[in-house]
Amino acid sequence: MLNKQAVKTLFGNLETGHGDVFFAEVRDDVDWTVMGTHPLAGHYRSKADFHAHTFARLDKVLKEGTHLAVVDVFVDGNVAIVEMRGTSTANNGKPFDNRYCWVFTFDTDNKIKKVRAYLDSALVAQLLAENE
Repeated sequence: MLNKQAVKTLFGNLETGHGDVFFAEVRDDVDWTVMGTHPLAGHYRSKADFHAHTFARLDKVLKEGTHLAVVDVFVDGNVAIVEMRGTSTANNGKPFDNRYCWVFTFDTDNKIKKVRAYLDSALVAQLLAENE
């Protein structure tokens, strides 16, 4: 059964730099939508596609990747909403301080099968425009 503590534990892996452990709990055929009209926005139909068009692209413009911190977690049935803060430094030396809200749907095995991700799209657009 999905609960708040299980979701916090799962996201703790992102906070501590163990993204591989987190993404092991994401289905390969995940349906991941990054909302908005910024350069990372899109509908990704696999874990590999999502990584290639978002995390891999961000890794090229941020000095040390994004350090994520969970702000709050809400769980109702098989849906979890996770609010996060991400901080880093862009290649041009400017701070990158973004807020995220990800809405997750879990399957019957508690694997992530669907995500809708919301973020400060203007900040992402500026980051990419100044650092790519």
